[in-house]
Amino acid sequence: MKKLVLAAALAGAASTATAGSLAEPVIEAPVIVEETTSSSAGILVPLLILAVIAAAVAAD
Repeated sequence: MKKLVLAAALAGAASTATAGSLAEPVIEAPVIVEETTSSSAGILVPLLILAVIAAAVAAD
């Protein structure tokens, strides 16, 4: 009787240990947080481009 209970316990443990499928696990994408810059940095590049164009026009 003890062997029967032990065999049933081992069979139950083996079946739950192998349960599952071969499907790929679902991995959530990491959250990317961008740091904000000051508003003056956003206008600096267009002003420099405008200055270069104005200098090119003035040189002609």
